[in-house]
Amino acid sequence: MATEAFARSVLGDIPAAALGITFAHEHLVLDSPLIAAAFAHILLDDPAVAIAEVGLCRTAGVLSMVDAMPCAAGRKPRRLAEISSATGVNIIATTGLHHERYYGEGHWTTQVSTDDLAQLFIDDVLIGMDEFDYTSPIIRRTTHRAGLIKVATGGGALTPRDRHLFEAAAHAHRVTGAAVLTHCEHGRGAVEQVEALTALGVPAGAILLSHTDKIDDMSYHLEISQSGAWSLFDQSLRQADQPVSTTARLIGQLAAADQLSTVLVGTDGARRNLWSSYGGAPGLDWLALELPRQLAAEGLSEAQVREIYVGNPARALAVRTD
Repeated sequence: MATEAFARSVLGDIPAAALGITFAHEHLVLDSPLIAAAFAHILLDDPAVAIAEVGLCRTAGVLSMVDAMPCAAGRKPRRLAEISSATGVNIIATTGLHHERYYGEGHWTTQVSTDDLAQLFIDDVLIGMDEFDYTSPIIRRTTHRAGLIKVATGGGALTPRDRHLFEAAAHAHRVTGAAVLTHCEHGRGAVEQVEALTALGVPAGAILLSHTDKIDDMSYHLEISQSGAWSLFDQSLRQADQPVSTTARLIGQLAAADQLSTVLVGTDGARRNLWSSYGGAPGLDWLALELPRQLAAEGLSEAQVREIYVGNPARALAVRTD
């Protein structure tokens, strides 16, 4: 008898089919001394504001979100659980590592073995994320588990750090079944990421490639789609002042090429000036309220829009048990 597909949220496992409308790349908490000092425009440190913003998305019909900040870079597991409990929105947290700029020179993440790094990711998914997010010599695991594993590159060829991270993430995927979420710097490097991860045993269907809609080149997007990996288009919020966002136009072109089955959407809303609840615009709920209208204007049917927001995330975010 087949096991029902499930996704792992910070409040527990849920049927993948119950994810509903899903934003697949969000930033709900970004809170670290490094971010406060060097990237204050992305500091998201107020749980009350996050609850208000996510609540607006819930009112717009959103049922699930991926929080894409991984280990030791501003992630707060208990705060993510608090936001989920207060809003009723499922939150899927992320383990793994981000780009080195979020850690600083000489950070411990550069000084541990691949096996140790992989075990840390595995424990985040199978046991629970550390309350202190690996910023303390004491590890106190919570009951809040991660449901994705993140990797990041600078675009193009992988560096030694990248390969170290990819090897650890691939091992963690094989043990846990959690999909791998990637950061493509400036949208570049997706093809190289797929090649590297599949060579390490991660199926293309378990790879989610973020920020690729920063590249306005349909041949690039067709190559990604034909690889079987997921294209995570998350830049439309920044294009809200345009009559038609680049994101909507690219998705329309993929629809015309019958290549919607591997498309996901998110906001990558890691800026205070994008959140209504911080006094910015257009607000994270724009993705649920306005982008579907642009997609309809680009020729997508209601069923195709639902595939992108509901059907595709249910497949992409499911923990693999085979």
